[in-house]
Amino acid sequence: MKTKRLLGYYDYTVVLTYIGMLSSFISILLSINENYHDAILFLMLAGVCDMFDGTVANTKDRTPSEKKFGIQIDSLSDLISFGVMPALFVYIITGKSVAGGVIGAIFALAALIRLAYFNVTEEERQQQTNEKRTVYQGLPVTSIAILLPLVFWLNGSGKIHSMISYMVLLVVCGAGFLSPFEIKKPSLVGKVCLIMVGVLEFLVVLFLGRNLV
Repeated sequence: MKTKRLLGYYDYTVVLTYIGMLSSFISILLSINENYHDAILFLMLAGVCDMFDGTVANTKDRTPSEKKFGIQIDSLSDLISFGVMPALFVYIITGKSVAGGVIGAIFALAALIRLAYFNVTEEERQQQTNEKRTVYQGLPVTSIAILLPLVFWLNGSGKIHSMISYMVLLVVCGAGFLSPFEIKKPSLVGKVCLIMVGVLEFLVVLFLGRNLV
């Protein structure tokens, strides 16, 4: 008799994706409670998880079903982390205005469309070749995990003096998500540079951003 188990996959290839999703959910709760500093830190943690989850997944010889599951679960997690969380954060930090709500909703929709489109094209690509992806179409949704903390720090440190900057960020990024331009996938050197920028930004927010609003 075949032993029943929980639905889904729980091997090490999806652990980082799950951790990233939980981090972003914590970030959402912190945003609701107006703990913006810690919310930003957990968003950045989700971004780190997303940066490496694909690398970890490629270390295992996965079945076709596991690969398809990986694509779906990654995008669903990204929607929460880099679509819903930033939209809610901006809506709350800008005073729960109608404009903030509308822009946040459109931003989340743009992230949803981009991620769904990526799923379709990635499955088609994997059916045609085993080669690794070399380019992305449109601005990756993960970029908000670097750009939102930057705007948060610039606002809190007095280098920017307008909450409108948060809304502008969402508009620009949302447009970037749906634009058909190509971005070359970072090489190892590029990833190292991104990591260094992320670490520096994380440290700045961690030690200098406690009183930022």
